[in-house]
Amino acid sequence: MLWTSWLVLLLCWGATTSGEQQAEERDGTPVEARAEPQRQRSPPPVEPLDFGFVPAAVYDTHAYFEPGPIGLLFHMVHAFLYVVQPNNFPKDLIIKVIQQNMGGIKIEEWRKPDNVVLLLQTICYEAGFLICATIGILFVVLVPIIAMCFCVCRCCDNCGGEMHQRQRKNIDCQRGFYTALLVATSVFMSLGVFIAYAANHNVSAQIKNTRRLINTNMRDLKTFANNTPTQIEYMTAQYTTAKNKVLSDLDNIGPLLGGRIHSQLEREVVPSLDNALRMAGAMRETKEALENISSSLEVLQEGTAKLQASLSGERASLSNTLSDPACTNGAVSSTCNTIRSTLAQLGINSDYSKLPDVNHALVNVDTVLRTDLSNIVQKGYSSFNDTPQLVKEQTKNIVSGVKGMLDKIGTEINGFTKMFPVEASLANFTIFLTQGQKNIESFYPQIDLMDFYRWVTCVAVLCMVVLVLAFNTLGLLCGVCGYDEQVTPTTRGCLSNTGGNLLMAGVGFSFMSVWVLMAIVSTLFVIGGNVEKMLCEPLANRQLFKIIDTPFLVHPAKKNFLPGMLFQNPNIELTLGGMYRDCYENKGLYHSLQLEKMFNINSFLNRTVYNKDLAKVLEGVQVDLQDVKLLEQAGRDNLINFANSGIGHINYEAYLTELNKGVTISDLLSFSTDLEAQADQLPRGALENALKGHASSIRQIHRDQVVPMEQAMSTLSQSIKQLQRMSNDLTVKATNILSAIDAAEYLITHNASHVVKRETKGYTENLVGYFKQYTAWVKHSLSSEVAQCKPISNIVDSMEIVGCSVIVDSVNTFWFGLGGCCVLLIPSIIISVKLAKYYRRMDTEDVFEDISPYPNTLTRFPRASAPPSYADKEGSP
Repeated sequence: MLWTSWLVLLLCWGATTSGEQQAEERDGTPVEARAEPQRQRSPPPVEPLDFGFVPAAVYDTHAYFEPGPIGLLFHMVHAFLYVVQPNNFPKDLIIKVIQQNMGGIKIEEWRKPDNVVLLLQTICYEAGFLICATIGILFVVLVPIIAMCFCVCRCCDNCGGEMHQRQRKNIDCQRGFYTALLVATSVFMSLGVFIAYAANHNVSAQIKNTRRLINTNMRDLKTFANNTPTQIEYMTAQYTTAKNKVLSDLDNIGPLLGGRIHSQLEREVVPSLDNALRMAGAMRETKEALENISSSLEVLQEGTAKLQASLSGERASLSNTLSDPACTNGAVSSTCNTIRSTLAQLGINSDYSKLPDVNHALVNVDTVLRTDLSNIVQKGYSSFNDTPQLVKEQTKNIVSGVKGMLDKIGTEINGFTKMFPVEASLANFTIFLTQGQKNIESFYPQIDLMDFYRWVTCVAVLCMVVLVLAFNTLGLLCGVCGYDEQVTPTTRGCLSNTGGNLLMAGVGFSFMSVWVLMAIVSTLFVIGGNVEKMLCEPLANRQLFKIIDTPFLVHPAKKNFLPGMLFQNPNIELTLGGMYRDCYENKGLYHSLQLEKMFNINSFLNRTVYNKDLAKVLEGVQVDLQDVKLLEQAGRDNLINFANSGIGHINYEAYLTELNKGVTISDLLSFSTDLEAQADQLPRGALENALKGHASSIRQIHRDQVVPMEQAMSTLSQSIKQLQRMSNDLTVKATNILSAIDAAEYLITHNASHVVKRETKGYTENLVGYFKQYTAWVKHSLSSEVAQCKPISNIVDSMEIVGCSVIVDSVNTFWFGLGGCCVLLIPSIIISVKLAKYYRRMDTEDVFEDISPYPNTLTRFPRASAPPSYADKEGSP
């Protein structure tokens, strides 16, 4: 069968890739060496690919049999057989018998002790059937003998053959009792006939339905043959899905691989650049603070001089006012003296003219800001962020080489699938199935004819029982209807006599047919019962497969039967039961036949889907980050110059000391308020008005001069504190930033190789993961979706349905019903003989006479007397 070899070879190519151990050997890296990087950072999960669904084959056969109402009769027969044969299936016994008689059964071999033991065990197992068969044989042999003896006995006027009936008081009771027994026996015999006829009819009805099973099984096999090439072609085409995903990742190697490298290095690089960028912002803030300090200091110095002059003039003017003669009045003098004592509070409290300027530091910072550190840092960011593009440029040649290899792999896979003419072979297989179906259908008329003959034969056999039932029924009807209690046995009517004769005719036909029927029942019982117990039951519970799958059962040198027959390799662990179970679960033929043990699929996949050349190319991915520059020399100089700009040498304490002082000795607003309050205590007049005018002037000085100075002081204070905060350890901060940038650059240029290697390995593992997904999907599809072998298990189940559930169960039910009739014929014969006496016309009857010698005593003694003959009647006067 060349087409089967091609199909098997084609189904084999999609097995799974080699295991994890082979992957480690191909990688060449020990597990311990790779465990530490995995603990540091687990590789990103491989994106799952969607390969879709293999086009599924829809099978029409439903190998399930529901017998209907007759199933109750089947269960009765099964229960009877269980009573006859309650032992479990003798699997071990059958295996021993087969193994010890492989060379053929020889009479002299059975004399050996082992064979004698097996024979005794077989007899013990078949004890129930042997006993029943013995009873049947004795029945067949003894019934004709007994019938002959019975006939001879009746001819001698014995065994009920004497045509004389004794008169008894309970004669009516006996007749009714025998009538009831015969009616009951006939009813049960009718039930047996009905059971046998139902079984006989069931065979004919179900045989017609088996054509549907044959057609659906053939159609399923054609579906299997037609869908398998489509499924294999679909699996082959799905390599493009994995290939396109790999090509997509190769086209995006910059963002994928470069992005991973970038994300691993940025934890060291980005913080250092962020610090440098923050330092650039600090430079601008420093300049703003210095400018605020310089401008605020000028405002305060100018305002201090102007405020000093204003307060001196106001103090002198207020002193002149207090020199007014009105202040000499005794009541007013105390108030004037009080005011005079507070004139010293009208003065400035801080001197900003002695504070050093910050122009030198401001000039240095301006010089530093001429170099745009932010732009330099942004260039470092850009250089580092260009890692994906750098990776893409450096791997350009490798990517193009891998793409070429992938195209070559696809060509090899397509070429492998075209090595075998699968479609042509399966087309021939389909033609073979079609021709086989036609051949089977050509036997349908012959099967129908044979079934008709079988049906007629079974009906003819049942008609024997039906004829006995007819005799019994007619005899009972005639006897009961024609019976008259008023007439004597010798004068019974014709109808009653006919009833008795019909009953005796039934007895005679029963003797002639019952032994033939029992012979048929015994033969069918032995054959059908053993087929049910030895074939159908073990086939239903799959014990029969265990016998066939027994190692070395068929041949001493061949371990397993099925692989030895299919593949000429009996050492493969392939069993018929396992194959049936897998096919029953609708798994793929590849998995069911364990074809992975026949072909080295891993070597094919290693040679095609992920070969050593492709692995070597992917492992050769190298990324050089020597060109990455985080901070130019100008940026470094700029940081150093800023640290040496002099802002750390500013006397911040002197500034803060002066700023902590108030602008004036006392609050001018409070002073003016107190002055107005004291003026209100004076009598109304020029002095009061003058003092209130001075209070108003002092408020005006506060509003015009003190408030702007206080604002300038606030700005100066904030700038001083900000500048002081930024100047703290400025040199150390700049040095730390430069050290961090140097460390990051050193990491990139010298120590990034392990990061690059790890991420490159993770990237290649992702690419390999797509191929592994494809091969795993191929294996899963081959195991469960491609060439689903449900039709094979359906054929076995259909054979079990036809052979066991239809034929064997019906045959067993037939002999079960017919056997019941045979058993009931014995009491029917006895009862019919007894009952015929009450309906047939007798030759003699009992009469009563007085034979006592004593005149006063009347004693009646019966004697037999024949009825008067017709000659006597004619001769009488």
